[in-house]
Amino acid sequence: MSEFTAEKTLDAKGLKCPMPVVKTSKEVKNISVGGVLEILATDPGSMADITAWTKSTGNELLKVEKDGDVLKFYVRRVK
Repeated sequence: MSEFTAEKTLDAKGLKCPMPVVKTSKEVKNISVGGVLEILATDPGSMADITAWTKSTGNELLKVEKDGDVLKFYVRRVK
């Protein structure tokens, strides 16, 4: 059991850069401030893209997990 629960899951599997970040940017606005968005992506570039996106937007990257080919990102909405 993790220390946070995702409020919403964004399935960005099969999407190529920059779409996982574009969709993440839109989807994070649909969760409450302080809420956690789980992002599922298969594009290896997502690792750098989502990390950079959280730094530039001020949102918090809580955790990244790899489950086979799927990268799971957990982002807390800060504002």
